[in-house]
Amino acid sequence: MAGSPNEKKFMREKIVKPPINKRRVAGRLLCLLLVAAVFGVVAAVTFAVSRPLAEKYFGSETASAEIPITIAKDAEPGAQTAPMETMKETAEEALQPDELREEIQEIVEEELKEFIWTPEQIAGAQRVMQEICQEADKGIVTVAAVRRQVDWFDNPVESAGQYAGVIVAINPSEAVILTGEQAVQEADALNVIFGDGNIAPGEIKQRDTVAHLAAIRVKTADITDSTMNWIKAVELGNSYTVRVGDPVLAVGSPSGRVHSVGQGLISYVARNVQVADGQTRVLYTDFDCDVEKGTFLLNLSGQLIGWATEQFKNDETPDVTMIMPVSEYKGILQKMTNGEEIPYVGIMGLDVSESMQASGIPLGIYITDCIAEGPAYSAGIQNGDILTGVNGETVASIREFQSRLEDKKAGDTLNLTVRRKGIDAYKEIEYSITIGAR
Repeated sequence: MAGSPNEKKFMREKIVKPPINKRRVAGRLLCLLLVAAVFGVVAAVTFAVSRPLAEKYFGSETASAEIPITIAKDAEPGAQTAPMETMKETAEEALQPDELREEIQEIVEEELKEFIWTPEQIAGAQRVMQEICQEADKGIVTVAAVRRQVDWFDNPVESAGQYAGVIVAINPSEAVILTGEQAVQEADALNVIFGDGNIAPGEIKQRDTVAHLAAIRVKTADITDSTMNWIKAVELGNSYTVRVGDPVLAVGSPSGRVHSVGQGLISYVARNVQVADGQTRVLYTDFDCDVEKGTFLLNLSGQLIGWATEQFKNDETPDVTMIMPVSEYKGILQKMTNGEEIPYVGIMGLDVSESMQASGIPLGIYITDCIAEGPAYSAGIQNGDILTGVNGETVASIREFQSRLEDKKAGDTLNLTVRRKGIDAYKEIEYSITIGAR
């Protein structure tokens, strides 16, 4: 009870925190920075250790991002180039490229007439070719097309055809392989077997149903480190420089088995061969090779200069292997390796010559064949029409038309001007077509 003589008095104190001075503040900040630094180091080490495993099992945004593939085009022989600056005193005496090439060829031929081949020299030359093939084989793969079917008793059955493919590009996200379209036709799945025996799943990136080729990609995340260190993309060469008599090597599947090789000579070069929406050269070789399984031609620098094709086969050339040259296909190949559709109009034609103009035919492209069901055919363009303009600009050659079409995309609108022969004169007609994909 208050005021009682027996009441105990307790001491009451108010605890007051000491004032925070600069020294205490600095100490706390130092501790905070030390703790943050420790956590930062631990986080960095954990991220560095776990990232490779995470990318391997869960994928990586960086690795999965598409990286554009660029393929430089080759200048056609005879194309105008900017003159190089040279000394005035020697400019008039300088040899032109064709003259220089002919002079070198004459010197080489004269030397070869007096050159005596020994067994050692022949063996040495064979070793050089063998080394080129062995190096190129790092870029050759087996494309296994898996087809899932059922037998008579409805049991699932898998079959796999094997075709050769050539690696044409490798970047941090993927390896891109060129192969025949038959390798991917009706395939339920694709497996790519590299030369070192390792296997990775592949997927179709793009196909060309006119040239019967396909581009396949294999994600680098699905390729083992040892295989990535072993494989090598085959460099694309310049097929415009190929001449009759040049020695060439065949890799891929020339004998019908992947990783087989062959060798021979260029026996003939056909020029201005009509193809869909353009012209091309065609190389003839003096040796047989398996076209269906995939055969690729190399020069003696180990560069890809073409691939075997049956596109131009006829009754007059039953025993000749024809090669599609790479230089005239590089524009299309760049689109394929980037997964882009290849623009397609569907005409075949030849340039109107001076003699044709003298007979009254207008300057332009004489359409020899308007391919059935193609965009041009569907629009109403006919065989015998003269294509004279594209999008309001004059076009005088099929090569010029081919170049302009390569810069377009499937789905774009193209305005074509043609002149069609009437009773008394050629009548001009305008067509608006939607570019298709081949």
